[in-house]
Amino acid sequence: MSTLRLALAQLLIGSNKQANIEKAISFIERAKKQFADVVILPECFNSPYGPQYFNKYAENIPTGETSLALSKAAKDLKINIIAGTILERDNDALYNTCTVWNTEGHLIAKHRKVHLFDIDIKDKIRFFESEVLSAGNSLTIIDINNFKIGIGVCYDIRFEEMARLYRNKGCNLLVYPAAFNMTTGPLHWQLLQRSRANDNQCYVACVSPARDTTASYVAWGHSQLTNPWGEVVHDLDVHENMIVTEINSSIVEEVRSQIPTINQRRTDVYDTIYKHDSK
Repeated sequence: MSTLRLALAQLLIGSNKQANIEKAISFIERAKKQFADVVILPECFNSPYGPQYFNKYAENIPTGETSLALSKAAKDLKINIIAGTILERDNDALYNTCTVWNTEGHLIAKHRKVHLFDIDIKDKIRFFESEVLSAGNSLTIIDINNFKIGIGVCYDIRFEEMARLYRNKGCNLLVYPAAFNMTTGPLHWQLLQRSRANDNQCYVACVSPARDTTASYVAWGHSQLTNPWGEVVHDLDVHENMIVTEINSSIVEEVRSQIPTINQRRTDVYDTIYKHDSK
């Protein structure tokens, strides 16, 4: 049996990049005081969200100012950080990227958002990340305290094959820094998290920015932790907030032993394949 103390930090994001970074560090410090093993930050935690901001706020990883601050905090506080996302500049390309830092301050993983958020809902919202961003092409799995963690970013949660691949590779926690909006949030935010948790019999943590109704893009908020039974165990509502909570691998094992779907899949009839495995 393994346990992991998670901190979900729902931050109110402003236009001042340095202030956003300093706020994130202050929440990491608070999480450490509550004995968290790992703190999870929101999507775009150092910048406003929107294509008009991406180029201005982008920076190199790991030499940019946000990476340097995260590395120092992780090392000084001896805490793991799943650092939401920042806009990454790599030569001429921009990516929406989640970085992961261990207790020595080392960058141990970098997940570039695989599925770009391109939607056009009539009379509701039009948003095309692909006009500015490039897509990542890899799964990202890390191990903290014997928890195998699969990472996605926001829109990635809608693609059940990606979550299934993480399950097939032994993940018992899926983490999605995310910023659903006021249209897709009430429709699908909780539904998708419960679905991915139930389908794959694992914990799911989604961390959003807090809701700012004055922003050009208004995040839904409601950072959430869902257990392997598909039950919502924490919902941070819409305001700036943080929860530190413990998850337990015995719950994952309980669900998977009682409803053993992984062993009942008809892979002679169908399967889900990660194409990079064959390269």
